[in-house]
Amino acid sequence: MSTHAYDDSHEEQIGHSEAGVEQKHLGEKTADWADGRLGIYSLAKANLRKIFPDHWSFMLGEICLYSFIIIILTGVYLTLFFQPSMGEVIYHGSYTPLQGIKMSEAYESALNISFDVRGGLLIRQIHHWAAIVFVAAMLVHMMRVFFTGAFRKPREINWLFGFLLLFLGMFDGFMGYSLPDDLLSGTGIRFMEGAILSVPLVGTYLQMFLYGGQFPGNDIIPRFFTIHVLLIPGIMLGLLVAHLILVFYHKHTQFAGPGRTEKNVVGMPLMPVYMAKAGGFFFLVFGVIAFVSAIASVNPIWAYGPYRPDQVSTDAQPDWYMGFSEGLIRIMPGWEIRAWGHTLELGVFIPLVVFGLMFVVIAIYPFLEGWITGDKREHHILDRPRNAPVRTGLGVAWIAEYLILLVGGGNDLFATHLHMSIDAITWTCRILFFVGPVVAFMVTKRWCMGLQRKDKDKILHGRETGTIKRLPHGEFIEVHAQLPQEELFRLTAHEQQAPAQLPPAVDENGVKRKVGAVAKLRAKLSAGYFGPQSQIAKPTAEEHAEITAGHGHH
Repeated sequence: MSTHAYDDSHEEQIGHSEAGVEQKHLGEKTADWADGRLGIYSLAKANLRKIFPDHWSFMLGEICLYSFIIIILTGVYLTLFFQPSMGEVIYHGSYTPLQGIKMSEAYESALNISFDVRGGLLIRQIHHWAAIVFVAAMLVHMMRVFFTGAFRKPREINWLFGFLLLFLGMFDGFMGYSLPDDLLSGTGIRFMEGAILSVPLVGTYLQMFLYGGQFPGNDIIPRFFTIHVLLIPGIMLGLLVAHLILVFYHKHTQFAGPGRTEKNVVGMPLMPVYMAKAGGFFFLVFGVIAFVSAIASVNPIWAYGPYRPDQVSTDAQPDWYMGFSEGLIRIMPGWEIRAWGHTLELGVFIPLVVFGLMFVVIAIYPFLEGWITGDKREHHILDRPRNAPVRTGLGVAWIAEYLILLVGGGNDLFATHLHMSIDAITWTCRILFFVGPVVAFMVTKRWCMGLQRKDKDKILHGRETGTIKRLPHGEFIEVHAQLPQEELFRLTAHEQQAPAQLPPAVDENGVKRKVGAVAKLRAKLSAGYFGPQSQIAKPTAEEHAEITAGHGHH
């Protein structure tokens, strides 16, 4: 009996072992089948151990990615309950103050999501807050890329992808908060219609094409829904994938430091270190957005009521990332030109042109700086902002301009809350629109050069120790300690490019050269970027050796 029991157990173990081997073989066969068609073995080997540098500012791009994923997930849920229709209905839902009010099906469904769908209001809040965080993270991420020079060759195309993601994200956000058809969103759509109608010759055609008739029409919400849910997210998803592919292909940029060159990357591998950190960070971002959504209300559509063309919200304000466009409109004088039976509304058209030009300049800046510098090399080591004073000054000037326009776009709220004259605020913004960026540029440039002088002094004389020493002849001095080699390398690793020079006035044959206006302009801009008034010369090895040998060093 006992032997038989042993034999049965032994046969059962053998059966399990054979099943395991068979299952293992099946898994291997499946993997081999996929590898033969997709090349997953070589793909995984090449990318799963890819090295990424570690710096807190690199997480800004991750916030963009994670908030976009949150937007997609919550957007799919909201799509199941939203009705993108402008058909009129009478509301009989849970929100008592609006019962019996005539409204569109879009607004009614948005109310039902907020009050009748389980978890609907929280999902709406998360979706809206994630969109705000997405655009904010993209803007800050692009500024990090700008200030550190991470857009230089070979990453100009990736800069364009990032710019398009920011641009499309802003307009998709605008269309998103226009979908509920409440009084606030209707005011924003009306604002957009006015901007389109100001375009000479084709403005009316564009308005009829987009709105499907006279404002408000019956097609604007269904069309915005299709654009918001399908068209723009599809384009953004493609751009995002292309953006990440180029990050993998070009390898990640890194700050200067010992062992870091243009040829390598110092950091941790994608698997398992970086993936573990990225996974945890995703849930952290999701948790923060969910927490903010649970305690801070955004876009309370029930407080505005349904949209009616004969009404307007007195404190209507767009989301912050579109506020500067309204600021351009509000600070612009109401100029008009009437001729031959037509009216050109310059008070709206000129801000619309400036709005477009601001985005064009952002998009082409990497190519513009590349043309000025004439630098054709690849750059994988980042700049410290202080070592590029002109570029840093331009970035701060743009931020100053943006903040000025944001104040101009909310001039009525500043006037009512601070008990100020709205005319005084408007005129202040008009003056600062021209003066503010110039002042910001000059102050930032001088600040960067002051920091360069401080770095040079630290390299030559070391850091202050706070120890006071009295010399034999009675002089009191502060003892300086030499910087460690790692810090010396970090402070001296940056390159200092010489400004471009015009060719000699005559060639080797004595013939006068013809120098075009473009070449002269490039030389002047290059001198502005890299001339002695824009950078402090780095200390040489001879200077450092002389001072550290005891000549004048304390």
